[in-house]
Amino acid sequence: MGRVAKGVKCSVSGCDKDAVRSLPRDKVSGAGLKVDGSRRSYLCRDHYKEYKKGSKKDKLLEQWRHKG
Repeated sequence: MGRVAKGVKCSVSGCDKDAVRSLPRDKVSGAGLKVDGSRRSYLCRDHYKEYKKGSKKDKLLEQWRHKG
């Protein structure tokens, strides 16, 4: 049983909602979110949606880099 299932809160500063996802902190901060914590970042549903929008361009570039 992981931390998300146990009811950890969102790691974004100023948010106190329950987390639904766990991601590496450097990827989350690279997407433009201000995160508190150490190695892992826990995101609520709203901030996970923001993370996906912010990291869309990076994922596309990474796919192109590995493709060719």
